[in-house]
Amino acid sequence: MAELEILNSPKKLMVGHISIPHYNTNMLSLSHGLTGAFIAAQLPSPILYGPLALASHYLEDWIPHWDVGTGLSTGKRTRLAAIFMGIIDLGIAFLAIKFFWGSPALANFHIWLGAFVGLLPDFLEAPKNFLHWEPKVLNPTNKFHEKFHHSIPSFIGIVPQLILWTVIFFLK
Repeated sequence: MAELEILNSPKKLMVGHISIPHYNTNMLSLSHGLTGAFIAAQLPSPILYGPLALASHYLEDWIPHWDVGTGLSTGKRTRLAAIFMGIIDLGIAFLAIKFFWGSPALANFHIWLGAFVGLLPDFLEAPKNFLHWEPKVLNPTNKFHEKFHHSIPSFIGIVPQLILWTVIFFLK
């Protein structure tokens, strides 16, 4: 089995002897939203599902992945393109939650709260990523969040997310 090691400088993901560059960006909103909604659908109280949905965000960001922000830090993607793709990503997340849980999902406050909490770290980091503006109060939270990001600059990074979506679909 290949050993997984994250090096700090330069930013490289080492899988065995293969070096893959990675960037600090977020997993797709679809993944975080579905995971948060799934956790909320399984547990009876926000006191239980809230912390788990939040923790799942960091765990998912730790897994090497691709997302709409990949390429922003290198100039391969413009902020406008990333914002546009991010809005589409959120829209797809909304539709997927509706599809996965059916029409009652629209009325189920807990499913939507779980999805929101699952996405919360990305919402807090959005001004920094897209507007190059970060309120000082969010700096510690965003620095903590950055420690978990392991994005890879190709669509191969969508594979872990496809697996996640499939598992959630069949377990829901």
